[in-house]
Amino acid sequence: MILIDPPAVPRWDRLWSHLASDTSYDELHAFALANGVPARGFDGDHYDVPSDYYDAMVEAGAVPVTSRELVIRLRKAGLRRPKPTRTHRA
Repeated sequence: MILIDPPAVPRWDRLWSHLASDTSYDELHAFALANGVPARGFDGDHYDVPSDYYDAMVEAGAVPVTSRELVIRLRKAGLRRPKPTRTHRA
């Protein structure tokens, strides 16, 4: 299933949502391609989607969920790819 969380992440003078699949990356990439989401928006396990895409993604079939629910569903599906932790050297 394709999931989308509310546009809440501020960056580059916009708010952003996360578009993900709890089924497969293939499903996610196919949905993004079919709905005009640029490949450069892929960030490891989700696409970053600007707020002006949100309604179109929902109309195309993405299911609105909370950010927390999106992460929970990715983890349960084994599709969550956490960002590497940065280590600082003194």
